[in-house]
Amino acid sequence: MRQLASILLALSIAMLPLALVAKDADKSQEIKTVKKERVHLRKGNKLYKEKRYAEAEVEFRKAAQANPGSPIAAFNLATALLKQDNGATKSDDPKSPANEAKTQLENIIKTCPNRELTSKAFYNLGNIAFNREDWDQAIENYKNALRRNPADDEARDNLRLAQLKKQQSQNDKNQNKDQNKDQQNQDKDKNKDKQDQKDQQQQQNQNQNQDQQQKQQQQQGMSQQNVEQVLKTMQDKEQETQRKVNASQAEKKKAERRRTQNQW
Repeated sequence: MRQLASILLALSIAMLPLALVAKDADKSQEIKTVKKERVHLRKGNKLYKEKRYAEAEVEFRKAAQANPGSPIAAFNLATALLKQDNGATKSDDPKSPANEAKTQLENIIKTCPNRELTSKAFYNLGNIAFNREDWDQAIENYKNALRRNPADDEARDNLRLAQLKKQQSQNDKNQNKDQNKDQQNQDKDKNKDKQDQKDQQQQQNQNQNQDQQQKQQQQQGMSQQNVEQVLKTMQDKEQETQRKVNASQAEKKKAERRRTQNQW
């Protein structure tokens, strides 16, 4: 298996525009059309090799206008557009260079009978999907490229890499699910511990309240007993004092009776 760096290099878009295949033309208008298309294709190819992709795009568009049904002009235009796509635009933006290139490549697949050209179109569609991390679509496009050209080693390498990326993505999803599940279980355990602590604290508070109530009741009971004891003591003292007073008065009366009898 190739090293990852070499595989990543295989992701580069099929950059070299296809050589123009000569066409047999019987009519003068067709000859003029082909010649005009060929002029713009040559100019575009030269600019493309010089990495002047925006200028190459202009020439390829002129070639497509000169011969609207030309799959070569469409393919070269798509490659120039892909070279200008930096991924900054959204994938659902129809005006993005990658999406316009995607449309051109899909039209080639639908209308062009040339298997080599459609293989390259599928290959570039696979690269677009790969860059967007749409692994399933990338895998399918690379397989279609190999069905039309089994000798395309770059498509084969990219297919393996896309399959590997898909597996890694699935593993990451499973790992995230497991982590989320573990986190949920941990949260449940934490909540249970918190609830247990809360219940325990409530039970302790309840026991403390009961103890305080019992102490208060005991204190209240002792206070009541003390009050009754004090009252009983006071009553006993009052009764003793009254008894002494009564006894003293009785003695006085007896003395007075004795003094009266002596006077007689």
